[in-house]
Amino acid sequence: MNESSAPGAPRFAIGHVPIDGVSRSEALDRIAALVERRQGGAVFTPNVDHVVLAHEDPAFREAYGSVDLSVVDGMPVLWACRALGLPVREKISGSDIVSPLASLAAHRGWRVFLLGGRTGAAERAAARLVENAPGLLIVGMSGAHVDMSRPMTEREALIDEIRRASPDVVLVALGSPKGELIAHEFRATLKPAVFVCVGAALDFLAGLVPRAPGWVSSAGLEWLYRLAREPRRLWARYLLRGPRFLPIVAKALLVRAGAHLMGPRGPSDPPR
Repeated sequence: MNESSAPGAPRFAIGHVPIDGVSRSEALDRIAALVERRQGGAVFTPNVDHVVLAHEDPAFREAYGSVDLSVVDGMPVLWACRALGLPVREKISGSDIVSPLASLAAHRGWRVFLLGGRTGAAERAAARLVENAPGLLIVGMSGAHVDMSRPMTEREALIDEIRRASPDVVLVALGSPKGELIAHEFRATLKPAVFVCVGAALDFLAGLVPRAPGWVSSAGLEWLYRLAREPRRLWARYLLRGPRFLPIVAKALLVRAGAHLMGPRGPSDPPR
């Protein structure tokens, strides 16, 4: 677990997934800095499934290796951070970011593109966002099917569509790992756009998928709520990959305990 050299809050890692110890307001400030930098970027919201996928999937691990901002989404990851003694302040899901980010975009005149969501979700979410953030400029939206197993050339039409819209921010609601892989693949080609992965946020905003009640999320049971509603789509994520999170955290705890027992060692200290 290494501290990032980036300014601001420290960066740590659980397995191969970096975690930035920021509050929600600090996360928005970091996104604003990325947009104003005009060099593009990617923002991810890791949960249990992300930690496991990064451990097992080299392409997903590579995407996380270059992420600009990575904030905890999910109470189990937050609890793991706290067990490891990492100063991570709060859970910040993609759904928590969308509305305040839309307000910030409206205030600063950023151009926003909506990518993903269920059929009709982007249009309905756009109307909701503009209603809540008057002046928000949504310059495009696409619910195009994206197949990451195919060559990148087959995604050129989508790339051209986003390029013509010239967005400052792309809200990516393609689910995981597709959303993170797309953000990683597109970020260099579509500078200066900043890709912010927001999970099912557009579906939630559109009213197509109900979000778990606050108490369910706070209790760390949002996964069970979503599994009960969409078992065919989510069973592998939660029932097969979910348990693999525990050995990753256990290993990190053992490494941390071992480092604590060894204590600081100077260059002249004899081996122990």
